[in-house]
Amino acid sequence: MEKDHSTPPVLNSRYQILHPVGTGGMALVYHARDLMLERPVAVKILRARFSRDEGFRERFRMEAKAAANLSHPNIVTVHDFGYDGGNLFIVMEYVPGTDLKTLIQQKGIFSVEEATALIVQACAGIGYAHRAGLVHCDVKPHNMLVSEDMRLKVTDFGIARALASIRPDEVSDVIWGSPQYFSPEQAAGQAPSPASDVYSLGVTLYEMLTGKPPFQSEKPTELARMHRSAKPTPPSQINPEIPPALEQIMMKILAKEPSQRYRSADQLGRILEPFSQHPEFLPASTPPATQARAAQKPLYTPPAYPEKQTLPEDHSLDIDWITIGLGLVATLAVGGLIPFWLYVYLRLFQPVP
Repeated sequence: MEKDHSTPPVLNSRYQILHPVGTGGMALVYHARDLMLERPVAVKILRARFSRDEGFRERFRMEAKAAANLSHPNIVTVHDFGYDGGNLFIVMEYVPGTDLKTLIQQKGIFSVEEATALIVQACAGIGYAHRAGLVHCDVKPHNMLVSEDMRLKVTDFGIARALASIRPDEVSDVIWGSPQYFSPEQAAGQAPSPASDVYSLGVTLYEMLTGKPPFQSEKPTELARMHRSAKPTPPSQINPEIPPALEQIMMKILAKEPSQRYRSADQLGRILEPFSQHPEFLPASTPPATQARAAQKPLYTPPAYPEKQTLPEDHSLDIDWITIGLGLVATLAVGGLIPFWLYVYLRLFQPVP
């Protein structure tokens, strides 16, 4: 078994490690304190097999720099990046709460309103990154942190892309994200796109509303095959509380071809937002004023995609007689000058007999 570097009590003479808050196959996460700015932070320390790879360290630095430029309420802010005593680490905003995967395990099945309200927040953060030209590549409930007041923040932007820089013999199933949540094109080894993140959001929503992801297997290769070719079970067969309109949206999100899904997380968020606000899905404790505002919003009925557009009426054959008349007058005026200039020419250049 690989032995990781021991974690020093203080990284870069600045970040005091307090206690672990999470662990995974790729990194260890600690609650820490920024001694310079005197604030709590989260420090993710990459495992030794990643930290010692120079190519990965450089790619990780580039991805951390790109992620640090993202500033959005639904994205975990990246504060710093460093390498100290063989430990490659990234310093992030500390979010009190837990990850969405833990909440799914605790709760089982979310209500339609609860699930869509959280996914809409995830769409807002990921959609902001899409507009900035960044694809997450590893969207999954593990990378969504939920605070006690149910505010969601997405974390770990770019780490999956950094892992792709490692030689294939050094890393197995983490190159293009997590097998249960990655898209068919990622399963085929193709580069992810915004539509790939949309697919992974769909897998997460499916799991929240049914208690399990659409495809399950202990073998990553089998999961890849299922994402590429197997048809997911309609979620309403597992949870009859899912409205038909929402089920239609979910099946579209899980389409095998990227062009058949919604183009970006922003678009998906707009499509899902009515389900998180309609009174049919609001809890009984919702204030009457909020219910009244929601009642004015009809349930969303997804249109055919792409939407049929109504073209403006074509007036190209309408006849403008005034313009035609003015054109004729101008033509006659110019034409009438031709004999005059011909007369002048003959008078000035009359050949000598």
